Amino acid sequence: MKNFFFLLLLPFLFSCKNQSKHEKINDLFQSDIQVLIQDISQLELLVQSDSISTQIQKQFLLAHVNYKRVETISEYYFPVVSKAINGPALDEFEEDEGKTVPPEGFQVIEEFLFPKYDSRSKEELLKEIGILSANLKRLNKVSQTNELTDSHVFDAMRLEVFRIITLGITGFDSPIAQNSIPEAFASLESIEKYYQIYDESSSNLVLKTIEEGTAYLKKNTKFNEFDRAVFIRKIANPLSKGLYKIQMDLKIPVTKEIRGLKTTAQTLFDKNAFDTEAFSAFPDYETTPEKIELGKLLFNDPILSGNNSRSCASCHHADKAFTDGLEKAVSLDGQSLVKRNTPTLSNIAFQRAFFSDSRVTYLEDQAVAVITNENEMHGSLKKSVLILKKNESYVTKFQKAFPRKAIDEFGIKNALASYIRSLSDYDSKFDEYMRGNETFDLDEIAGFNLFAGKAKCATCHFIPLTNGTVPPGFVKSESEVLGVPDATKKLDADLGKFELTKAAIHRNSFKTPTLRNVTLTAPYMHNGIFKTLEEVLDFYNEGGGNGLGFNLPNQTLPEDKLNLTDLEKKQLIVFMKTLTDKKFYKPKMP
Repeated sequence: MKNFFFLLLLPFLFSCKNQSKHEKINDLFQSDIQVLIQDISQLELLVQSDSISTQIQKQFLLAHVNYKRVETISEYYFPVVSKAINGPALDEFEEDEGKTVPPEGFQVIEEFLFPKYDSRSKEELLKEIGILSANLKRLNKVSQTNELTDSHVFDAMRLEVFRIITLGITGFDSPIAQNSIPEAFASLESIEKYYQIYDESSSNLVLKTIEEGTAYLKKNTKFNEFDRAVFIRKIANPLSKGLYKIQMDLKIPVTKEIRGLKTTAQTLFDKNAFDTEAFSAFPDYETTPEKIELGKLLFNDPILSGNNSRSCASCHHADKAFTDGLEKAVSLDGQSLVKRNTPTLSNIAFQRAFFSDSRVTYLEDQAVAVITNENEMHGSLKKSVLILKKNESYVTKFQKAFPRKAIDEFGIKNALASYIRSLSDYDSKFDEYMRGNETFDLDEIAGFNLFAGKAKCATCHFIPLTNGTVPPGFVKSESEVLGVPDATKKLDADLGKFELTKAAIHRNSFKTPTLRNVTLTAPYMHNGIFKTLEEVLDFYNEGGGNGLGFNLPNQTLPEDKLNLTDLEKKQLIVFMKTLTDKKFYKPKMP
């Protein structure tokens, strides 16, 4: 009988032994999905049976922690399903179909359960749990035929480290329960589990780093007190670097995918982690030194304006991080004002939308929109081509920048966009600190931890770009409804993105700008209403427009007070000063 069972077991042992590494990982992934499905089934049972709220909350937190054990693979291979499982609890407008889609998943359910569960919402809660359960079963089904590769597994593991930094420990996907630290622990454990299939060496630096990370997370569990600066510099950055190094040592090729965050980025803070060309999308748009030089000339030359009186530089001053220091710029007629505050052009290359209302996708289109706007430059690219062709100096410059083309409209806008793309340096004190080349004082560290924690800044101004381009894929730039007031302290009348989409969720919605060089770009907001960063922080501290009593049903900014102390506000500003690029930084005289 024993021999019989041994013979039955042999094929199983043989198949396991001969499984590829990524096949073993897929088995672990599918096993964890089954656990998660059972977790949600248990949550549903507890709600149906009217269990005490603390028990229901505990089961939800367990399930969300266990989602983090499948997130590495799920987010990488099945992003659409993953978004339905764990996307933000906000309506989304599908521009192709012109319809608004309600959110679903863990974060929607979290709003029912925290800070307190009201049993009167039981029916709605069960409906959302049912949707989540269906999406998990959908994930289980599509994973059955999924084929992993070693290259993709290592890419997915590094992206999960980046996700922990940007969406995990900042509280982005646990906004109310703030269970982010235990969830980060589970994410690290999943990386460890997958990585051990490739290398179980006890002396391996990757495993030691994970061990240090999980130990640190165990000791520091309180969301508002968690030292993100230490965790990123001492754990997350060494871990993503270590994963990349081992991948090279194992001769596993890096994926060739072209994307905003390069597949070769060892950390989020590498000097060249982001690919400018991936944000421009088209081969003809490629930035070259010759295009940059030509673009800089055009940028500073009034030749593109209708009356030769205004250049791009007239409203974008280099010493103010390419803003103008005004609430709103004066129109070309010299009498009226343009509609909105002049945005910085510094460090805006890594975005997927431009202008406050997100009306264009590429910098080339932004340049055209400004040149042809009757209140801004009132120019014509067609006429500019004719004028430039008569200028020998420009003819020579265009031939160098576009050797296969004569001067044309595309060349003008592409040269301007190339120059603007060159204004993204990411060489601030913050960047150097994260690279281990600079030190922060105690207030700067406290300010960063507030930025990425209690103050919730980093849940909209994502690390490291500090704009609204969502990590770690960086394929979409967000727009938010804040409830910004006007000079009379009423809700500003500018409808923002709503003017383009006519979608109710976009009423008073504006693109999340970069905070790079923010100390140089006052006044703030789309209407320039706030003169100082102190005023901006007071606005957020009160809960935005709804905190001021505007009663905005579509406000995306949490309306709860942040309860920041005066010291914490000062520390936040101290940190934001570290976001100033070195070329703008001027140390105070003794």
